[in-house]
Parts: sequence; structure tokens; C-alpha cells
Amino acid sequence: MRSGPLWVRAEIDMLFNTVEFFGFFVVVLTAFYSAPKSWRKPILLVSSYYFYMSWNPVFILLLITLSIIDFVAALLIEAAHPQRKKLALLMSLAANLSFLGFFKYYNFLASTIAALMGKPQNSFFLAIVLPVGISFHTFQSMSYVVDVYHGRQKAIRHPLDYALFIAFWPQLVAGPIVRARDFFRDLFNWKAPTADEIQSGAFLVLLGLTKKMAFADQFAKVADSYFKNVTANPGALTAWSATIAFAMQIYFDFSGYTDIAIGCARLLGFHFPVNFARPYLASSIQEFWHRWHISLSLWLRDYLYIPLGGNRGGELKTYRNLMLTMLLGGLWHGASWNFVIWGGYHGLLLAIGKLFDKFRGKIHWKLRLDPLTVAVTFVLVCLGWVFFRAANLHDSLFVLGQMFAGSKGVLLLKRWHFWLMAASLILATLEERWEVLERLPKAPRWVFVCTIVAFLFCLEIFAVIDEKIPFIYFQF
Repeated sequence: MRSGPLWVRAEIDMLFNTVEFFGFFVVVLTAFYSAPKSWRKPILLVSSYYFYMSWNPVFILLLITLSIIDFVAALLIEAAHPQRKKLALLMSLAANLSFLGFFKYYNFLASTIAALMGKPQNSFFLAIVLPVGISFHTFQSMSYVVDVYHGRQKAIRHPLDYALFIAFWPQLVAGPIVRARDFFRDLFNWKAPTADEIQSGAFLVLLGLTKKMAFADQFAKVADSYFKNVTANPGALTAWSATIAFAMQIYFDFSGYTDIAIGCARLLGFHFPVNFARPYLASSIQEFWHRWHISLSLWLRDYLYIPLGGNRGGELKTYRNLMLTMLLGGLWHGASWNFVIWGGYHGLLLAIGKLFDKFRGKIHWKLRLDPLTVAVTFVLVCLGWVFFRAANLHDSLFVLGQMFAGSKGVLLLKRWHFWLMAASLILATLEERWEVLERLPKAPRWVFVCTIVAFLFCLEIFAVIDEKIPFIYFQF
């Protein structure tokens, strides 16, 4: 995503939209359901480790090490004297944050220190390979240990059960962030998926593939061509159309990944939480964060915002807690000042929204589709996406300057891009009102079959197959 990266990345070989992945998935499904019940957990764990090792075999040692540390820490917390519980918790958090900090933030801090010393940015750089999905599995593991500490979760007694919780391949590299109580409820009380669950799971996989290959990747070609050299493409229309293209890309890319992950898990008898709820229909920034990357939003609320004090202690402390939460949430996404600014920008908008709510009364989020407020919210979100996508702060400021003070420029989006956006808007509105996608698997057979054919036709016409475009959130 960024030129002049602060860390070295390797591409994962088994992307969800590749033949290799679906071959892997068929083998896992076949082995899982044909094996004796006692073998099924080991099959899932071995397949999860294989999935992770297909990217970089070395980092399986990191995943196993963190799993062991947090597994033992939770047992110590549950058995320890009250005065020693906090020590075990702090040791667990220190281990997770140390690994995360070194791999993800060392070079960011090194470049900042070098700049303060007047040295070249790369003076203290290390050639660090960022473990894929490290932000997701560390957050998931930390939430488990914290829940055990507060008595919200019993410590898991079998190390293989805990290892599977951390490594389960559908959500390993890009979420959703699954809570321990939800995962172990399915694991310890596993039931074979019903016919409806099998049908809905397969449908979600197809829906996710369509979002990724026919929508996200088409918009990615527009956004990538612009953001790789923003100064070569001046103009307001150019900047706005490229930013909107990225807004479409990141939504369809990440929600498509989530659909595939949820669908695959459902076919294996596991139930993941909803991670997106039509965020671009939000009528405020507060509502946007109730709909976008829901599992992360809830994690930040429960494990950061509320421990900081939440909305207790007066308005000023509430605004402070919002800003700190979103600043750290932005930094979680990447080691760059752009991400810090992006998080701070959303924190400021949330604080302004909360202040505004004070004067207009309580907002009822459900089904608020006022076109004007939805459009304003979408524009505000798009302005934030500039910092998220641009290679550096200089490029971000250039793009924003072009948006509001540039020449006319050219429209980068083609007519058929607008048809794709219009179709998705209509479908999202129908989903908002009547939950049509959830009801499709139970609809008359001819309706369901026609929908499947429509998605396959969309894949045939629009799917990008001439280049390999990785999922955006695999870098986090």
C-alpha cells in the first residue's frame, strides 16, 4: 500500500480468491467431515498452521510462542493469589505488545528518532518482515487474557484448544476479531451445520468473491494508478474520483474477505460475528463506526475506551478518551503518521458528533437514511481515506489540496464504475430495509438460483483475473 515501506512485506500465497485456497478448503472440509470426531480439532489446527506457514514458515514459531505465553498466563491468573494476578496479566500483555511493537513499530519509531536527530530517515532501519495478521491475533489473544483476569472467561485447560482459537485459519490473518466465549461455545458444543447454514455459508463465500474480484479489484486499479504518483495526476475531479474509488475498494475488499471468512467458518460449524453493516449508509460518524469493522470497534470500546474511563468523569474526559482510543486505533492500522492522523481525524469527528448530540437529543441509529446526512458522512469518511491510502503525509496534503483548490482535472471512473456503485447502493438499501441477503437462502428455489447466476455472471464480466491484488487488511 505504501511506497518506501517502513517494513518488508511478503505476499501470502493462499489468498481467499485463488485456486490454491479453494483446493486447500476442499481438502480441509473433506478431511474434517470424514475423520472421527476426536481427530477434528487436530485437523483444524494442523490446517490452520499450514495455512499460516504458506506465507512464511518461520513465523509459525512466533504464533506458537504467543499462544503458549497467553495460555499459561491465563492459567496463572485463574490460580494465582489476587496480588499476583496482575503480574501474570502484565507479563502476558508485555509479551504481546513487545512482539507487536518490534515487528510493526520499530522502524516507525526509528525513523521518527532519526528525523529528530537530523539524520536520514532510514539511518536506524532494520529489514523487518511483518508477520501477516499480527495485529489481529494479538488483539484476540489479549482480549482472552483480560477476560480471564476480570472473570468473564474461564481459563482454557487444553493447550490445543487454545492454539486453535488463536490460529483458526478463516479469521487468522484479517479477522473478524472473535471473542473467546463465542469461539469456545462453538468448539465445545460443536454441531454439524444445518442445511440452511450450509446454503448460507456457501452463498456468503460466493458473495465475498464477487465483492472482491468484481468490485474491489476493479476500483483498486483506478485507486492504485492514481496514488502511486499523485503529483502526476493533478485536478479536483481526478483526486475526488480516485478517493471515491479507494472508498469503494476498501469496503468491498474487506467486507468481501469477511463474507468469505464467515462463510467458510459456517461450513465448518463455527459462527463468526457480523463485521460490516452497510457503513456507507451511516448518517453520522458515530453510526459509521457502529457499522464499519464492528469487531474492532467493539474491541476498542471494551478494552481501551471503557478502561480509560469511557464517558465517565465529565465531558472533557470523554472527549479525551475518544481521541486516545481513535489515535491508538489509527496506529493499530499501521506504523505511519498518516494512520495516526486518520485516527485522530475520526476521534475529532466523534467528539464533535457527541457534542452535537448534546444539543439535538438522543439519536436513534436504526434505519436513519436521510440522504443529506448520509452524503455528508460519506464525504467526511472519504476525506479520512486520503490519509489512509496515500503513501505519506506530503501526498495526503497534495490530494486534499487538489480536492478543494485544484484545477478541474479528469474523471478517472468510467460509466460502468458508476453502474457498479448504483447496483451496490440499491442492494445495500434493500438489505437495510428488508435484509434480503439473509433471507435469500430461505427464498423460493428459483429466486436463490437466479441470484447465484447473477453473481456468477458478474464475476464472469467484471472479475479481475489478469493481476493478483492482495486483500488490503492482510498487511495489518
